[in-house]
Order: sequence, then C-alpha cells, then structure tokens
Amino acid sequence: MAQRNTIARSLSEVGLATWFGGSLMGAVGVNGAAAEVDPPTQRARVANAGWSRWTPVNLVAIGAHVVGSLMLTGANKGRIAGQKNVASTAIAKTAVTAGALAATAYARALGQKMMKAGDVPVEGGTDPSAQTPPDVAGAQRKLSVLQWAIPALTGSLLVMDALMGEQQRPQEVATGIVGRILPDLAA
Repeated sequence: MAQRNTIARSLSEVGLATWFGGSLMGAVGVNGAAAEVDPPTQRARVANAGWSRWTPVNLVAIGAHVVGSLMLTGANKGRIAGQKNVASTAIAKTAVTAGALAATAYARALGQKMMKAGDVPVEGGTDPSAQTPPDVAGAQRKLSVLQWAIPALTGSLLVMDALMGEQQRPQEVATGIVGRILPDLAA
C-alpha cells in the first residue's frame, strides 16, 4: 500500500506557492505602487513598509516549504535511489532551492540597506532617480534584478514539483525502476 504524505506535501506546496506568489506580487504590486507616491522621498518608505510586513509571512512560508520538502525527500529516498531520473530531478530541485534561498536572503539584506538609508528620493521601489544616493541606487539596481529572479526560481520549483508528481505515477515508477535495473543486468 502506498504511503500518504499529505502533511509534507501541504507544507511544501503551500509554502512554495506563498513564496512564489508573494515575491511576484511584491515585484508587480509593492515596488510598482511605490512609484505612485508623492513626494519622491516617501517612495522607498512605502516599498520598505510593504516588504517589512511581508517578511515574517515569507519566512514562515519558506520554512514550511523546506520542512515539507525534507519530509518528502525522506519519504521518497527509495524512489530517489531506485527510480531512473528521480535523483537527477531531486538534485536539480535542491540546487534551484538553494539559489532561491540565496536570492531571497540577498534581497532582504539589500532591503535592509535601503531602510537604513531613510527617506531618500527614488523613482520607485527598485528604480533610483538622479538624486538617489549612489549606495542606495546600487542596492535598487540589484533589487531590480532580484525582484524577477526570485519568482522565476520559485516558479521553476513549482514546475519541478509537478514533474516529481508525474514521476510518481505507477507506470513512471515501473519504467524508471526497470530502466535503472536493465543497465546493471547488461553489464
């Protein structure tokens, strides 16, 4: 009988969906809306306030995703070792997760730098103006890239999770195990 992993899957998927959706909403909504604020010295404050409110939720979501993913890895260690292509997918997912975690942590550090700068003139949450101090402008240019990199990475993880779900179909499992065994028999 197949083992159910409903709690682990829920932690992983809901956490990842929240991480992805929040980062995408932040890029489009929070950072974009900040550009509408007058005066320009208040724009960074608005973006920073939005991201500061989001950070605790994002942290819980990321933690849930990581815990759920680790639980699923433990529950599927036999398939990872025994079914062709599952280990490579798991390794790729781990690498992309590490990239998403690094990008998120770096974005948070840059955001903290912007918050410490106070009320400086900017065009928007990630767009400096000609009057933006150079250190803040540099942080904004980096955040301009990261705001899209994070949803791209977490969106890739959602696709990888879909692939891993497909790899658990009975026919995929049987084909993968046979594919792993036959090369060993031929040797």
